[in-house]
Amino acid sequence: MSSLDDAALAERGPFALFATWFDEAGATETNDPNAMALATVDGEGQPSVRVVLMKGYDARGFVFYTNFESDKGRALLGQPRAGLNFHWKGLRRQVRITGPVAPVEDAEADEYFASRPRDSQIGAWASDQSRPLAARADFEARIAEVAARYEGRDVPRPPHWSGFRVTPARIEFWQDRPFRLHDRVVFTPDGQGWRVHRLYP
Repeated sequence: MSSLDDAALAERGPFALFATWFDEAGATETNDPNAMALATVDGEGQPSVRVVLMKGYDARGFVFYTNFESDKGRALLGQPRAGLNFHWKGLRRQVRITGPVAPVEDAEADEYFASRPRDSQIGAWASDQSRPLAARADFEARIAEVAARYEGRDVPRPPHWSGFRVTPARIEFWQDRPFRLHDRVVFTPDGQGWRVHRLYP
């Protein structure tokens, strides 16, 4: 990345650069190159972070799916801003994203849910995500109950299960360099385009 001057970075834009890095991560990372840390804040100002899987991205932002009644779902519906961090250790790269969050359209969520394995679809109905579970056997019984309910027919998307899109207000690309002399390049929206600048490591 250091071989690219700022003018070239600005012309290319953050999503094209992300696509290049993401493709390279897909070719080199052993597991889940689409894994990203998701940071949220609840109504009491308590931050929380966990790893989720990105299921799509384009010029509108970065999408993941969850139960809206989970801890992260409730936090995002109440405080619709988030931070994301991709860390590709083998490539010594990170991408940090912050910005507002909004639910995806129902049609988009329906399409993605229909593409999931059937057992994952059943699990979305059976799991009261983030809530106390007395015993694993209770969960397995609910899975069997849902499987029987939808035997022989398609599993519909639960009304409490959908996706969120994080629209970037800031995207930082971080590339490791020897002696901690790293490259840090930040993109921020500027009208219809993007402004780019570098940060000291």
